[in-house]
Amino acid sequence: MSTMTDRGRVVTGGVDTHKDRHVAAVIDEVGRVLGSEAFAVTAPGYRALLAWMRSYGPVVKVGVEGTGSYGAGLARYLAGEGVTVTEVIRPNRQTRRRRGKSDPTDAEAAARAALNGEAAGTPKSHDGAVEAIRVLRVARRGAIQASTRAANQLRDLVVTAPDDLRARLIALPTVKRADTAARFRPGDLRDPTEATKAAMRSIARRYHALQSEIAEIDAELAELVPAVAPAGFLDRQGVGTQVAAALLAAVGDNPGRVTSEASFAALCGVSPVDASSGKQVRHRLNRGGDRQANSALWRIVFTRMAHDPHTKAYVQRRTAEGKSQKEIVRCLKRYVAREVYKSLVGRNAHTVIAPTPAAA
Repeated sequence: MSTMTDRGRVVTGGVDTHKDRHVAAVIDEVGRVLGSEAFAVTAPGYRALLAWMRSYGPVVKVGVEGTGSYGAGLARYLAGEGVTVTEVIRPNRQTRRRRGKSDPTDAEAAARAALNGEAAGTPKSHDGAVEAIRVLRVARRGAIQASTRAANQLRDLVVTAPDDLRARLIALPTVKRADTAARFRPGDLRDPTEATKAAMRSIARRYHALQSEIAEIDAELAELVPAVAPAGFLDRQGVGTQVAAALLAAVGDNPGRVTSEASFAALCGVSPVDASSGKQVRHRLNRGGDRQANSALWRIVFTRMAHDPHTKAYVQRRTAEGKSQKEIVRCLKRYVAREVYKSLVGRNAHTVIAPTPAAA
């Protein structure tokens, strides 16, 4: 028999996400575990998970692990149903050694983190034009990595090739080497020289295909990024299409989730980390955060160090004060992060692109 307290209670959920199934747990206001259950990673599974949680009472919050990977679909569904979703960091190894490791235990830990406020981050919504930029950047990064591997393979084959073939290609830069190798017409493949030509031609053509793929994605980003970025953002010194794309992807489609300039700096890995010891008082570079966004800020800084008079003067002044280049770069990246925050987050200024009607 349910009591009045049971009927009036509110509950908090936690989900340990996986590729094929999610394990959910529900706790009450004082942290008592009410139940745990596994659900399929499908749309009906998401509906069943939320209905099961609500069977224990009104759901005030759900902590979800991996909202940027296996939990992305569930987080979108819960947010669409009006449920507050918080991003939960996976338990560290020390905690797991002490408490053990199981899916229900992880789901319970996610629920407790959401209840006590330890998990307070709002996940990216992954539902707008910025998500389109992110997935295009994933494809571009993969193509660049594959292109680099192909270029390295071609270079290595040249190093070990027969002398006449090696002499012909060794001094050429990568692009010309690939162009030359792509035009090879190998003969009898029982001859090592001819077989090497065939291998080089295959790798060179793969390199050309990947370069074409990169150029195609760059053209798509060059059209999409200016339509999403705030007006004038791409006109800032050091901010090109790829830099802007990385920073937009770091912020996400719901920039309001980044609640302060300091949190944005931490997100980009440019918040100062205290490294003082004894009489020495200093800060060091932050090696955490979104490394793609951090690299984008680095590009802006080094462009301005080379071309912006005000930045050059700042570097000279700080160098005279005894600062190292790493420390100066850290300071400059923090300043640029403040500038970017005001443009992308402070004004909440993402351009909304209307969806293109589907072709008939």
